[in-house]
Amino acid sequence: MKRKTTDTAAASKPKRSKEAIPDYCDVEPCRDEREGIIWPAPEKAMDEAREFLRKCASAHQKTLIVPDKDADGLDAGVIIYRTLTALGLSPSLVDVHLVKKGTNIHDEKERALMQAKDPKFVIVVDQGSRSGPPVVDDPDVQCLIIDHHLSDDFPKNATVVSACHYPPVATSALLTYEICKPLHPDIVSKCGYLCAMGTHGDLGTTLKWKPPFPDMAETFRVHSKKTINDAVSLINAPRRTAKFDVVSAWEALLRAKDPKEILTNKRLLEARAEINEEVERQTHTPPKFSKDGKIAVLRIHSAAQVHPVIATRWAGHLQSKALEIVMVANSGYLPGMVKFSCRIARCARNRDPPVNIISSLKAVADLDTTTDLVQRMGDSFARGHKEASGGIIPVAEFEELMALMKVGEKADPVSGEVAKAKRNTTPQKNNLMNYFAKG
Repeated sequence: MKRKTTDTAAASKPKRSKEAIPDYCDVEPCRDEREGIIWPAPEKAMDEAREFLRKCASAHQKTLIVPDKDADGLDAGVIIYRTLTALGLSPSLVDVHLVKKGTNIHDEKERALMQAKDPKFVIVVDQGSRSGPPVVDDPDVQCLIIDHHLSDDFPKNATVVSACHYPPVATSALLTYEICKPLHPDIVSKCGYLCAMGTHGDLGTTLKWKPPFPDMAETFRVHSKKTINDAVSLINAPRRTAKFDVVSAWEALLRAKDPKEILTNKRLLEARAEINEEVERQTHTPPKFSKDGKIAVLRIHSAAQVHPVIATRWAGHLQSKALEIVMVANSGYLPGMVKFSCRIARCARNRDPPVNIISSLKAVADLDTTTDLVQRMGDSFARGHKEASGGIIPVAEFEELMALMKVGEKADPVSGEVAKAKRNTTPQKNNLMNYFAKG
């Protein structure tokens, strides 16, 4: 007896096509009046930065490099170091200042510590983009700021080159590399992998190096992408630990002649193992949503800086039509403070108009009409990039922000809304609640 043929094509549901997410470099760059591309920053600012570095090297005076704590900032700092020494500045005249946990270069204590090192030139990389007094009080000290964080305001009396308004926005390491390349013929061979590390550290390991980004084929021929990406993971680890051991990462980068040397550094390997364990312990926190469904909030308590890692992970997993931003708030990083990181949810990366985290956070804060919440949160609220932002604010102010978002409140029912699906009577064994229960 022949079996009856079933029409499988009719029975099967059509697969939902995945929405294509554009590559980072697939954006229209800014152009000048002659239709020339402005990238990674205006040429005038790039030339001023190069002249500053030439002047610094030829002056043979004490120079202080002040890099941010992550792979992008530290790699940019080492590119500056190697450029200055290649131009003739003695390594004995070059010092580094690494800010302490939970602080920034604008804090009075940090400004005093930088001044105490008695520099004649200060070069700040991957940080510093906000208004304020000069980086140090000595009026004779010359300062250069190389950054890509969104800002139109900078410390007084500084020479500034910023990539923040010129898409695809270059990382600080890439911006620094492009500034330094013409200054000495050895920069490409000695700093290409540093540029790649810093860029992958900020933009991800799957980045496609398309124009106007430079052709890095030779760098990746000499140093595999896997080696570079593994080195990034190790360099980022110490600053995430409760110890905030940034100096170990800086020294490892400075000593290494290539990324392979970094892969065997014992302290970096220990730090990465510590962070991996803490991320696994904290990452199963279930999210709560703002009333409008646009922001998912996960709250953790950890002395380690694992909130950005967890935010990135969850941003790749959570999906809904309303969801735009994933926020991970850490109340254990500094006493009395909440440090939080925000990422655009993967499902929202191709929205039109594009999601802007900084604008969204400020819009929530502006809902406060009875107190001075915005002023009390200060300049450390909603910093960074439109696509990856965060801040550090007092606990009380953070709770006010959560109340304005109406986190945990059910959305108002839509008038005339009808349920479109019934619950499956067969219980699913592999569900989100099982995931939250892990660990």
